[in-house]
Parts: sequence; C-alpha cells; structure tokens
Amino acid sequence: YARLNKAADGRVTLLRAKDLNKDQTYFLAGLTQAQLKNAIFPVGDMLKPELRRIAEEAQLPNAKKKDSTGICFIGERNFKKFLMQYLPAKPGDMIDLSGRVIGRHDGLMYYTLGQRRGLGIGGQREGSGESWFVIGKDMEKNLLIVQQGEHEELFSLGLEANKVSFIEGEPPAREFECTAKFRYRQSDQKVKVTMHGDGCTVDFAEPQRAVTPGQWVVFYDGEECLGGGPIDATRPMKEIKIG
Repeated sequence: YARLNKAADGRVTLLRAKDLNKDQTYFLAGLTQAQLKNAIFPVGDMLKPELRRIAEEAQLPNAKKKDSTGICFIGERNFKKFLMQYLPAKPGDMIDLSGRVIGRHDGLMYYTLGQRRGLGIGGQREGSGESWFVIGKDMEKNLLIVQQGEHEELFSLGLEANKVSFIEGEPPAREFECTAKFRYRQSDQKVKVTMHGDGCTVDFAEPQRAVTPGQWVVFYDGEECLGGGPIDATRPMKEIKIG
C-alpha cells in the first residue's frame, strides 16, 4: 500500500497510500531512486473495501479473508514463542528505579520500551497500584528496568539517527522541519531535523513516548515520504538512575 509519482525527468516520489489505514511507506523509506523507478504498487490508489470487491468479483478465495495482524513471514502465531525457537534465552531480574527486584524476565529481546502487557508482575501489592511499564534495559547486567505509571523516563525530547537515506538521494536542506514516525502505527509528529554527514539530530515539538533505538525514524512532507534511518539513541526527558 503505497503510491509513486514518476516525473518526466525520471525522478520518483514515494507517496502515502490512498488508504491511510493500510499505508506501508514507513517500511519503504530506505529505498532509492534506482529501486523505485521500475517498481509498481497496484493497490496504492485503492481503499481496502474496493480491493475486496474486485477480489470477490474475480472469485478469488481470499476475497473475504480476515486481515492479517501477524508478521507476514511467520503468520498468526505467538511472536515470543517464535523467537524462542531461534534465539537463546537469557533470563534475568526485573528491577524498579530503587533497584528492588520486582520479578524475572525471560530475555531482554522479548520486551520493548513502553510495554505493559505480559510482564507477569501486575499482581504486585506494593507500590502505587498503577500499571507497570518497561522503561529501560541494562544490557551489560541483563536487567529489565520497570516502573509503575508513565513517568518522564519513558519520554524523549529528541533522537540521533545514523545511516539516514532519502528517496531523492539527499535531504531537503541541512536543517528542515517536517513530520516523522518512530513506529509504524504512530500518527505523524512535528520535528526539526539537523543533518550531520549521513546522520541527523531530530528534535521533537512535543515529548514522545517509548522511542526505541533500533527502530526507524521516517520523515514525511505531507503525503510524501522523504526517507529515514535507524534510531541510534534518544534524548530522554529524565535519565534513568537506579537507586
């Protein structure tokens, strides 16, 4: 679900799909002019109901198939159990900001920043009674850091990204303002981008929740996807300090 605008001079612009609920330009932000110039996205101008109608008229067996919510190459299955088949688990302690051991984790790779479900510590009687969230990881000590409530440690003011690429081959300017996403299903957020080599500093107009190194920041100018790159580090509202 994406669209292309191919100009007379051969330049290609990557545009969001007509169906914004299905738009997949976030995953295409690292492509180049050479890769896109011969590409086609035949459903980019269609809404999903229209596509289902065409499939039904053609008597395709998947015309009424339920939308997939899983990972396309593994299907609908428990993602944690899938990873456990291929990655060696290294369990460790879950601690809060005071350094108190709250529980045990199954392996740091199974958890994401901001995660609330599946921690197995919801029944703790001590504390504020608020939900527990993952706010950080100590990779060296194999510790999962959790805290009750959505505190400042979970929010960032900006990020650093490296190996950033742009569909046009270069950024719009050394400094520019646009919108960005830090994960697929997120709504656009206003940012200021400052380039330095093939990396950039991104300043957020408003603090952002659970921005995660390793995921991508993807830049947009209206319906146009400009490009993006992997997040290297974040600038938290408040540094995580244990004890």
